[in-house]
Amino acid sequence: MALLSLEAVRDGVRTDPSFHLHNLDLVRQAILVLQLDEAAIRAASFLDDRILTPQSMGRWTPIAEVARVQSPPAPERPVHYIFHTGHVGSTLVSRLLDGVDGVLGLREPLPLRVLAAALPDLGAPHDLLGREAWRTLRDIHLAAWGRGYAQTRAVTVKATSSAGACCAPLLEARDASRAVCLSLKPEAYLATLLGGEKSAIDLRGQAQDRMKRLKQRTGARLRPLHALSLGEIAALSWWVETLAHADARRAFADRVLPIDFDDFLDAPAATLAAICAHFRLAAPAGRLEALVNGPIMTRYSKAPEHAYTPDLRRQVLAQSRTQNAEEIRKGLAWIDALGRDAPDLADALSA
Repeated sequence: MALLSLEAVRDGVRTDPSFHLHNLDLVRQAILVLQLDEAAIRAASFLDDRILTPQSMGRWTPIAEVARVQSPPAPERPVHYIFHTGHVGSTLVSRLLDGVDGVLGLREPLPLRVLAAALPDLGAPHDLLGREAWRTLRDIHLAAWGRGYAQTRAVTVKATSSAGACCAPLLEARDASRAVCLSLKPEAYLATLLGGEKSAIDLRGQAQDRMKRLKQRTGARLRPLHALSLGEIAALSWWVETLAHADARRAFADRVLPIDFDDFLDAPAATLAAICAHFRLAAPAGRLEALVNGPIMTRYSKAPEHAYTPDLRRQVLAQSRTQNAEEIRKGLAWIDALGRDAPDLADALSA
């Protein structure tokens, strides 16, 4: 990676969204500022290290220096959020919203993952940050996400699936911000997660953090993670992220819009219109119809070079329901058992 000058970072980070806050190192107390053009930002399915190339230009910059050059903050566009339980169409929705005039989508910015990972430890003896520093870092990134380009009217930030606990703290920071929370009903979610080629790696890779979050959220007795089957780990993922969405809805009511992905696929134009209305985006009905009937709906959103249609998804789910029937059964039983053992969690979801 080529080195950006400190002068370039100082000049660009306050108002130019091409100076992207790419990564956050809590140990070094530094932010990696990466120079990306608008086309690269719009093309990226993941704003993580997969976008780095040998030609990338960036600089690790002290957090205090980034905060200093942001002050006073530049005028901000509204920043809205897409939270999700994983593999429920969030990238598809984000790319469709990119087709609405004036919308800039940021998909899974890496610092949001870092902030989400630090959130459960706030207040604990091993807390590296402290609540005030966490909020400062949140506000630094909010200011960066809200810069936008000349034609940008609003920014949508699509979180990674494990960042659901950040929904409420992000909404708390800006009254103009709103969120959409995408999910699936338990059986469909389990079939989807277990049907993925890398499901075991994805689920086990995030299981420890999710078990920690669930343990903090409930007094229920939980079997140790190593004793859970893959279907039960998928059920754990559903519980944790769905609860985070429910907590945000309870705190912010009309600012959080829950969307079932199957409902979206049944009526994509109407659901996309509801999302635009929720985000207060002016979008002609004809434009939305063109988007949902265009190429975005026929490609795999995370890798648009591959075809993927709603019909193909139904085939994949049917195959998963056959191949993973026993693990789906175990996962549903685990969800039901936790609901019985922790009625406060069940009440939170039903509310």
